[in-house]
This record gives sequence, C-alpha cells and structure tokens, in this order.
Amino acid sequence: MTKAHIFDVLVIGSGAAGLSLALELGPDTRVAVLSKAELSAGSTYWAQGGIAAVLSQNDSTAEHVEDTLTAGAGLCHEDTVRFTVENSKAGIDWLTNHGVPFTREQDTDDYHLTREGGHSQRRVIHAADATGQALSNTLQERVRQAENITVFEHHMAINLITSGNPPHRDYHCKGAYVFDTRTEAVEQFLARSVVLASGGASKAYLYTSNVDGASGDGIAMAWRAGCRVANLEFNQFHPTCLYHPHAKASLISEAVRGEGGLLVRADGSRFMPEYHPLAELAPRDIVARAIDHEMKRSGADCVYLDISHKPEEFIREHFPTINQTCQRFGIDMTKEPIPVVPAAHYTCGGVMVDHNGQTDVPGLYAIGEASHTGLHGANRLASNSLLECIVFAHSAARDIEERLHTIPDPEPVADWDASQVTDSNENVVISHNWDELRRFMWDYVGIVRTTKRLLRARNRVMLLMQEIDDFYRNFRISSDLIELRNLALTASLMIRCALERKESRGLHFTLDYPETAKQAEDTVLSPFVTGANPLERINVQEILH
Repeated sequence: MTKAHIFDVLVIGSGAAGLSLALELGPDTRVAVLSKAELSAGSTYWAQGGIAAVLSQNDSTAEHVEDTLTAGAGLCHEDTVRFTVENSKAGIDWLTNHGVPFTREQDTDDYHLTREGGHSQRRVIHAADATGQALSNTLQERVRQAENITVFEHHMAINLITSGNPPHRDYHCKGAYVFDTRTEAVEQFLARSVVLASGGASKAYLYTSNVDGASGDGIAMAWRAGCRVANLEFNQFHPTCLYHPHAKASLISEAVRGEGGLLVRADGSRFMPEYHPLAELAPRDIVARAIDHEMKRSGADCVYLDISHKPEEFIREHFPTINQTCQRFGIDMTKEPIPVVPAAHYTCGGVMVDHNGQTDVPGLYAIGEASHTGLHGANRLASNSLLECIVFAHSAARDIEERLHTIPDPEPVADWDASQVTDSNENVVISHNWDELRRFMWDYVGIVRTTKRLLRARNRVMLLMQEIDDFYRNFRISSDLIELRNLALTASLMIRCALERKESRGLHFTLDYPETAKQAEDTVLSPFVTGANPLERINVQEILH
C-alpha cells in the first residue's frame, strides 16, 4: 500500500522560489515542501552576487527594463520584463521584512548596491558576497516556524499525478509520486495545486557552477505531464568559475568584475576591451565566448581574473566568502590573479508559464529556473534570476489562493506498482551514462556549436534514453536513476531546441549560422507533437494515474 499525504498545495523544490511561495500562502493553507536533500541543498544557497532591483534615485524602471531587453537579445517578453521590474522593490521590501540581512553603507545605512555585467546602474542589492546563503537561511527559518508548512527533506518527485484526459479541459494535476531517499519507499503526495520550483538543468554539462541536484527534474516531469517548453537552447555559461582540480562548483561572482576585477591572459594582458565596449562588464554570453576563444586560441587551460590592484582591506570586506574559497586552494586573491574558466550556470528556457506561473496543465505551476516566463530571453541579465523567483512566487501564490476554494481535495490514486521490477546489480551503467551524457553535452552543445555537433549529440542522447528507459522499467528506482532519467530527457529537449534555431542569438552561438535573424521568435516544443525521438513524446498511458 503506497503511503498517501494530502495537502492543499505541494511545492516541489526548496530554493528561493519554492520557499517564498510557501510563505506567501495564507496561514490556513496546508502546504508541503519537498527537498531532494536538506532544505538548503538547492542552488539559491550558493548564489553570491545579489538581486537586481530598482532601489536608487539614480535608477529607474525604464533603465532596468532596457538593460534586461538588451541582454535578452530580442527574445525577452517586454510585458513580462516590465511586470517583474515594477514589482522588484516590493519583493525586496518583503525579503527585508522577513529579516534578510542585506549589506548597507556604513555612513548612510542605505543599501549598498553593486553593479554587474550588462547593468547601466548600480542596482544589485546583496548580503556581502553570500546573498544566496543569507536569503536561504532566512527563508528556511521562517518556513520551519510556519505551522501550516510541512517540510519533507530527502524526498524526490518521480512523476506528476494527473486526472482526466490530456490535453482536454478535464485534465488536471493532482500531486506526485515521490521517492523517500532514506527509506527507498515511494509515496503519494496529493494536492489541489502543485508547484514546480525545482531549478534548472546545468548538471547536463561536465563543468558547472551548480549543485548536483540541478538535473532538470521539473522540466522533464512537466513535459511528461503535457506541458510545452521553450528556449532550452539558451544555457548560460558563467564566465568565471574557479579553475582548480578540487574546486567543485566554486563560482567567482560577477561582482568581482563589477568592483574592478580585470580578465587577463597568462602574460597579464587584458583582452575584454578587444571584444566589447563594456569590456569586463559586457553581458555574460559575450564574456564567456571571449574566454572560450582565448583559451582555444592559445591552448591555455584557463584565463585569470585579477582584482589584486584593489586594497587588501577592500577585497576582504567585499568578498569574504570568495577570498576564503581561494585561500582554501592556495590562491591569495589580494596578491595574485584567480584562474577561471566558463561553466554551465543557468537554464534560461523552461516550462512555459503565464504571469501567475500557471503552466498548460490546470493545477500545475512552475516558478524560478524551471520556468520560462519570457524575462530572460536569449541571455539572462545578471541577478535577475533571484528577482524572478521572488516576484513570480508571489504572483503564483496569489493565483493559487484565489482558485484553491474551487478545487476539491484529490482522492487517493493507484498505488505505485513495483511488482514487475527487481534490484539491479548493474548500477555502474548509471554512472557511465551520467558521464557520457555530460561529456557529449559539453563537447557538442556547449558555448560554440555546429549543426554536425548537435546531430551527434542528438544521436547519442537517443541511444542513451533507450538504455535509461529499459533500466527504469526493469529495476527498482534510485535517486541517481530518477535524476539521470530527467536529465537525459531535458538534454534531448535542449538539443532539439538548438537544432531548430537557424541563427546565432544570445547564448546560442553556432558557426553554421553566425548571423542573427531579423525576426526574433521563441523556440517552442510541444509534447503532443511528434518529435525526432519517440522517447520524448508524451506517453498518455504513463501520466493517466
């Protein structure tokens, strides 16, 4: 008998988006929050830079909107950009009221605002260089204090539970089958509304700044449930991750460049002025491609980020976390340049939603990095991601509250059937498939692409998905298998989106189509339209529980 939990709202994910939405729901709303590991395990905790918002008298909504549109290379939805920016101050006020300890100026007690790449003004509010940690810790504390919110750590969603017939009006999301990683039992979590706040899919790449859990779970589950996805070809590579064999996922914040850090070659010469008028403060896609080109041109393993010309006290005060990280690996950033390389950082596309976070499937919402709101376009402007999390968490929460009374509690559904599967003695296959997927994604679907490389990646992912599907159907599930299955599907959708875009725009740069098309259009994929890979198509029988 599958254990069943019943709530008003099920939130899948425990980053800034999921926790903010849970807190914004009314005190009488029964909320379950699922976290794949500890509550702090998501990407939010590791965010360094800050949150972009219009907070200064020298700034304006129009300027923030314009900077976002420019970075997005013609693909941002202007109405979404304006909606997000106009609600930025309210979002910061909400966080401040909850106790997030943002850094303030010593002499005036005003917020200390920094400037990052692509911004025309200082508008990034932060908590030293560990904004994500301060934000995550504060939201976690508030969530644990809330009597209406129940946290389930070490719980991974496997598939969404739906009722009715897709894509007709009676189709509705009513929960998820969830794997308890400690007991290895599958449980039902049923709810009147379900929210995907599960983050992005940068773990598809060999080098990434993201945590291990960034495996595209929400995108894959939404696709299997019948949601459209868009713009998954736009994967943002952060230009500066620490280059060291033991420095796993160690991001060197863009704020270092915002405060005067210079990108240099091994001989100490600058190169960014040769690529863009804004030099080190150019948009991330341009900086990442410039670094990639410099490394390939010279055969170097990395380039260097140098802020050692700044006073030592200034560096220690502004970048205490980064400084400690560098010291741990024998690098003194106050006296020497930091070796850096680009790494997969952010998934700009995702599950298509409206301004309330509502997906194509009634009762199912997506917020944060798992979603495609139209804010980021072809390239995310620095520090707009946490802003999107807060703004859309609030709008989705309001929409859920308005609709909740019209939706009855879901009735229990069919038990999870594991009677036809056995324990596997071939788990090495999973680790090999993980490695293969991440390596060919890095080699063929990376910073610079070609059609030939993308076709190679498509062929390989098709074979890989067949192997994973056979394994999933014949053996008991595990956390690694759940993530691998989701990541392979999401990677296949990334590849399909990349193949459909016959131009270079923003984060998608292909040598076969180096020019930008005159007309900007989103790349939209629908699971109800036959794709090149049968394993990507919607399996109606699988989602009718």
